[in-house]
Amino acid sequence: MRAIFESLPVGERQSIHAVRYAAPSFTTPWHFHPQHELTLIEESSGTKFIGDYVGGYAPGELVLLSGKLPHCWKNQPTTGLSRSIVIQWNPGTFARVPELDALYQLMRQAARGLIFQAEDVRALLPEIHRLPDLPAAEQYLQLLSVLQQLAACRSSPLSASDFHESLPSAHGSRMQRIHGFTESNFQRRIQLSEIAESVHLSEQAFNRFFRKMMGRPFFTFLNEYRVNRASQLLVETDWPVGQIARACGFASLPFFHRQFKKFTDSTPLRYRQRHLRGK
Repeated sequence: MRAIFESLPVGERQSIHAVRYAAPSFTTPWHFHPQHELTLIEESSGTKFIGDYVGGYAPGELVLLSGKLPHCWKNQPTTGLSRSIVIQWNPGTFARVPELDALYQLMRQAARGLIFQAEDVRALLPEIHRLPDLPAAEQYLQLLSVLQQLAACRSSPLSASDFHESLPSAHGSRMQRIHGFTESNFQRRIQLSEIAESVHLSEQAFNRFFRKMMGRPFFTFLNEYRVNRASQLLVETDWPVGQIARACGFASLPFFHRQFKKFTDSTPLRYRQRHLRGK
């Protein structure tokens, strides 16, 4: 659980790294790298952490990240595989010319992470699927084509803040432990002293650190994480709302309803009905 910097196999001889990932889980921790990244989730669901954002993910999701933006995907336990297509490329791979202005506008927006509207990118998915198999020159041209088309697609930013500067390794390591602690303990009541001790900080120092990194108090983040897990259970199970609230660490059903409305602008039952109709 050390530094979050990830060194990627791109350099003078290879400016694009395109791979298919398939394993029981997504194991890469919260990390960053100088390269830009386009990630297509093909299988599994869970929680994604993009900068200061926390929220669910599902198959078919397409996310674009500018270099240096910390990120990770954490899947829920599953009997299947966690599968994705990941394309990473060096800044400067595509020349900064007037003809590519839309691409550079897109990458500026991606400093906060962008998630694309599924219906807008559906026709692009076959091109993304082919990218890892193409020879280098064709891969370059295909990625350029994909990005140019993405510039015309609807998207929403994820992180409230961008991350222009590389994170100190100590900060990344702490955030990695905080994410792990939250993931392992969100079902129960958590004391501030516990989470602070897990990263070897006083409560006061922890509060300052977490607000600086995530832009909100830890317990706001924790409730956001709990609501995200609850929203997944509402769609993936037929459990009663009260059971889901307890399973996600909410001791009070009225408090769960207030928090769910705050983060999703919906009641739990309406959220379930809306998403089940869309399946």
